[in-house]
Amino acid sequence: MMLRPGYPLSQESFPFDVLLDDIVLTHSLFLPTEKFLQELHQYFVRAGGMEGPEGLGRKQACLAMLLHFLDTYQGLLQEEEGAGHIIKDLYLLIMKDESLYQGLREDTLRLHQLVETVELKIPEESQPPSKQVKPLFRHFRRIDSCLQTRVAFRGSDEIFCRVYMPDHSYVTIRSRLSASVQDILGSVTEKLQYSEEPAGREDSLILVAVASSGEKVLLQPTEDCVFTTLGINSHLFACTRDSYEALVPLPEEIQVSPGDTEIHRVEPEDVANHLTAFHWELFRCVHELEFVDYVFHGERGRRETANLELLLQRCSEVTHWVATEVLLCEALGKRAQLLKKFIKIAALCKQNQDLLSFYAVVMGLDNAAVSRLRLTWEKLPGKFKNLFRKFENLTDPCRNHKSYREVISKMKPPVIPFVPLILKDLTFLHEGSKTLVDGLVNIEKLHSVAEKVRTIRKYRSRPLCLDMEASPHHLQTKAYVRQFQVIDNQNLLFELSYKLEANSQ
Repeated sequence: MMLRPGYPLSQESFPFDVLLDDIVLTHSLFLPTEKFLQELHQYFVRAGGMEGPEGLGRKQACLAMLLHFLDTYQGLLQEEEGAGHIIKDLYLLIMKDESLYQGLREDTLRLHQLVETVELKIPEESQPPSKQVKPLFRHFRRIDSCLQTRVAFRGSDEIFCRVYMPDHSYVTIRSRLSASVQDILGSVTEKLQYSEEPAGREDSLILVAVASSGEKVLLQPTEDCVFTTLGINSHLFACTRDSYEALVPLPEEIQVSPGDTEIHRVEPEDVANHLTAFHWELFRCVHELEFVDYVFHGERGRRETANLELLLQRCSEVTHWVATEVLLCEALGKRAQLLKKFIKIAALCKQNQDLLSFYAVVMGLDNAAVSRLRLTWEKLPGKFKNLFRKFENLTDPCRNHKSYREVISKMKPPVIPFVPLILKDLTFLHEGSKTLVDGLVNIEKLHSVAEKVRTIRKYRSRPLCLDMEASPHHLQTKAYVRQFQVIDNQNLLFELSYKLEANSQ
């Protein structure tokens, strides 16, 4: 590769197109994107001083690299101002070189189209119209918001967020998704200045994430993109340092009261299909490069992993939803029926090739507060006990998740994988070998990382088609599935469990 002397460009084990994809997917491990593009620009300029086939070949390689880069990154480049300038300059250089057009007309046309559609962010140019504010999970539970098709988040997107005070009053701010803690506190301070709150309350504010369990995390002023890293029922609090110790979580959002919840009124097929449809939307929103950035912490940082973080949060939410629904069901017979329904839902999700939902439901049933309900599990028919044991074997992590890997290897796209396992595999690749060896890029590592990312591409290579007939309860079920209300405080889940069956082992 032209970026590092000694980097081997051609190897029999890595055809050019594969090597090209490897570099584009993984270059941030050893070279920031802006620097990568600068090197590409200089490479093209140097090729201009060469005559004959060698110079032309280098220019054509540069064109191929830029094409693949733009095709892969697309919307991510809207967040990288410096990269936009370099790409525009390189694009103009390429388009001026008549020698490239010989036999490459389709490539140059494709380059022109990509540069037009990527919408690079350059300040001197006219600013695009203001974007619509996007709702995040658990922000303003509105039916119209949750029923909308999910679209990918970017760091410049704006959201509404509530920031609470120690007395549980709150202010609503409008903020960029990538906003720093300092920016958030600035917006809160401005809001408080126009409120009727006592003067001075906004002085020397700090921002704290408070979980439903009472755990507190003090956020540093320079931290950014905090919204998508919050726990399911965590909230942001602004307070003075003197009131930090007195912060307590908001009252439980779930009202623990007798009576059947929505889960008792819906069919397993409807729930499973809506789970799969929603999780496919979320999975499609995750750019394949987010997996690399999440594990390797590239220079784009957390702002470009927002969609992946939301998908991981959703997985946790589904797991806690299963446990919550079971533990809120007071009647023993109905509770056993609920276990049966959840096992059916897991089976249907597996049938849909939605292994993310399948895993989440099984893990919810395996929650210690649920699995200890001996009387409830004893009332489950033997057929469903056996089926659940098979599901537990499939999700067993022994032998590096051998059972799961065998099952997913036989599936054809579309597939929704168990995403945390992909991140685990990437982490193993990262920690198991060095990125640079003797000052040269370890292409074996880059290839292994890129191969793992390409599996994500394969899973999404065909559209999801579910037979979901509209029914009077269709929208109600859809809304229910897309905004679960859950208890994520394990201590509270155990309290509910012991109230149901005090002596279960």
